[in-house]
Amino acid sequence: MAQKLNLDEQVALLMQGTDYGDENLKQAMANELRERIIAREKEGRPLRVYCGFDPRTSDLHLGHTVPMRKMRQFQKLGHDVTFVIGRFTSLVGDPSDMDKVRAQLSLEQAMANAETYAQQAYKILDPEKTKIEYNDTWLSKLTFEDLIGLASNFTIQQFLSREAFRKRWDSEDAIYLHEFFYAIMQGYDAYHLKTDVQIGGSDQLFNIVTAARKLMEAMGEKPNIAIIHGILPGTDGVVKMSKSLGNHIPLNTSAEDMYGKVMSVPDIAMGAYFRLVTRLTPNEISAIDEGMSSGSMHPRDVKMRLAREIVTVYYGEDDAERAEVAFQRIFQQQAFPTDIPEFDLMPGKSLVETMVESGMVESKSEARRLIRQHGVRLDGEVMDDPNAELVLVKPLVLQVGKRRFRRLIPAKK
Repeated sequence: MAQKLNLDEQVALLMQGTDYGDENLKQAMANELRERIIAREKEGRPLRVYCGFDPRTSDLHLGHTVPMRKMRQFQKLGHDVTFVIGRFTSLVGDPSDMDKVRAQLSLEQAMANAETYAQQAYKILDPEKTKIEYNDTWLSKLTFEDLIGLASNFTIQQFLSREAFRKRWDSEDAIYLHEFFYAIMQGYDAYHLKTDVQIGGSDQLFNIVTAARKLMEAMGEKPNIAIIHGILPGTDGVVKMSKSLGNHIPLNTSAEDMYGKVMSVPDIAMGAYFRLVTRLTPNEISAIDEGMSSGSMHPRDVKMRLAREIVTVYYGEDDAERAEVAFQRIFQQQAFPTDIPEFDLMPGKSLVETMVESGMVESKSEARRLIRQHGVRLDGEVMDDPNAELVLVKPLVLQVGKRRFRRLIPAKK
């Protein structure tokens, strides 16, 4: 059943967490959204809403769920939502936030990565109300003549005015012609689907506001409305969440791990997390903001509410409660978990080698970075020498960050 909100409440909810970098543009999009909702109600049909996801990797993280959360809001209001898996756009890769060209994927790689995307998305979206589309089914059918017609709507200057391209141009770094195709391909997705609304992050501003809207209008369709949401920072609270940076919160993890990672997010980033990846309404979030400002709410309690809310979305209330209890026991009472994996440590191994070989980190560079940040402890003692040889006479607990533990067992040569 559709969520019952008046028009003002609908617009406020759907514009929550948006970030256009320009207040006038934001107001223009809000006005268009209001007008389109009224127009579609008169026609007796819901809005057509879409967002695309490029399967560059096989796993999604919490940052990917920001547009899904927005799609879910549209679903609850009774609108049609299409989840586009960009098996063809992923062959190019979005250059929007890149300081160098992305590595190209093969269609086979993209298809393999895409296999689990729908199931991961259904952790938020309603499976019965979500239409899944693959953009290679229409983009692969375009001819070179079609591409000439599409490209004729844009100038090279428009692309070079983009910050990422401009920086590379000024630095005399290579910009490849195929990178310009990405925005055109994404714009054609919107045209093909005849969408009313397209959702994307603030790094998608050019692709949606400039390319998609311009292309739709040039091809005789009413331009879609851009819902541009803010970018979720990673667990460092500053940089965009990214698996490659190691500041991500994966969806395919445990409830305890997700809870702990949310609790590690700096206080300053909590507002962004509440607005972008929770089910709370604008009024509920405003009440939290006021409570934090007045001092009537303790930041720790607010963050625990945030972690519990996020974990509940993916694992349910029971698992969220168990994750909270585990967190309190481990981190607030300074106790180690009871089920620490064991690792047989061979003599002569350094701290860095141990961290990599035990699977606590993916690389030696990551290990050294965590050691420099004083994030590695051996039986509670901070370790600061990456080359230190670990000599064991009894089992000791190695802790990396706040959630990774290994019980080191002396192994015989």
